[in-house]
Amino acid sequence: MSALFVHNARYLGEIVHVLVRDGSVAAFGPGGSGGDGPADAERVDAAGLVLFPSFIDAHVHLREPGFEWKEDVASGLAAAAHGGFGTVMCMANTDPVNDRASVTEQILAAGRRAFPHGPRVRPIGAATTGLKGVELAPMHELAEAGCVAISNDGLPVADTEIFRRVMEYAADLDLIVIDHCEDPCLARKAQMNEGRVSGLLGLKGQPDVGETIQAARSVLLAEYLNLPVHIAHVSSARTADLIAWSKARGARVTAETCPHYLTLDETEVMGYNTNAKVNPPLRTPADVAALRAAVKSGVIDMLATDHAPHAPHEKETPFDEAPNGFTGLDLAVSVTYGLTREGVLTESDLVRLWCFAPGERFKLPVNRFQTGDPADFFLFDPDLEWQVTAETLFSKSRNTPWFGRTLRGRVTAHWLGGIRVA
Repeated sequence: MSALFVHNARYLGEIVHVLVRDGSVAAFGPGGSGGDGPADAERVDAAGLVLFPSFIDAHVHLREPGFEWKEDVASGLAAAAHGGFGTVMCMANTDPVNDRASVTEQILAAGRRAFPHGPRVRPIGAATTGLKGVELAPMHELAEAGCVAISNDGLPVADTEIFRRVMEYAADLDLIVIDHCEDPCLARKAQMNEGRVSGLLGLKGQPDVGETIQAARSVLLAEYLNLPVHIAHVSSARTADLIAWSKARGARVTAETCPHYLTLDETEVMGYNTNAKVNPPLRTPADVAALRAAVKSGVIDMLATDHAPHAPHEKETPFDEAPNGFTGLDLAVSVTYGLTREGVLTESDLVRLWCFAPGERFKLPVNRFQTGDPADFFLFDPDLEWQVTAETLFSKSRNTPWFGRTLRGRVTAHWLGGIRVA
């Protein structure tokens, strides 16, 4: 494998160069300190573009097997490659459910076929058989097959005794449980956040406390059992306050939120916009402000897209019939980089939230630009404007509230193991 020398890149405000050999970082330093690079290296002049280590998305839905008209592993990984993600963790709500080794192996094989050099797909195994919440899935089998975490995402486990056993069994296997926190009764038939806007639209609302009640069960069990738990897609200020309280008590709790909960609120649903229908729902401006503060302070540990593709015909229906979910892999870096312009986050925060924190929590390799680290990184043009259209997205689906809008900033090149994948 030939060497790669990327120079004149901007990393955390400094001009730097990166030398890659044999798929790993061989040298990293201030711009100019590496000279012109080795004679045998391919040279790339970054011309001042922003350099980031490849990001990790700890929460995606790739839909394969069973729902390939929405997305498949190949198209999802294409969106990841062009979106700056080197690793994606995919949820188990496929058909058949990823509650057996054969399904895990099928997902991994599809990823290797489509992108042999990455992005890497890392399956999340089902917590219960068929996601039915009745009996534990064979987690040891799933772990041996390659699952890196356990979750019943999409169908939260209602039975607290079962959920306790899930946490205990997963911990024995050194796996983290990712909990989709939603009280199934308070959320029944809900279409959006419960509040003023749901009243104006005449839609059944889901109260934010429904998320917090279920999260309280998880964090109290984590403290009682002294076991870890990870809270998925936090959407409300109330839940963020609960997580802060649990961490102050020493509970082994981590949490994620998504770009849309930091940038959009419930008014996106006005006009019965099905592309703004998601679960948990978009909340109030006060929730957006509180989540921004929680992400900045570290109360919420990481970002994840909750990439949930749906075919156009599925969203082009009456609001109460449309499925929940947004696509996100193509858009997340562009959207969250906008928070640096607002002064909400820094580039260093983005590296922490999208790379270091998920890597540490789920024991996945990350690139800290130290000698020997995997040469996984991308270049980002913060000033490049582009319109979100079917032609500019790599996902099969386009169910995003940003569809048709112009975003500023986009990934321009991506290398994994020193091999260019986008």
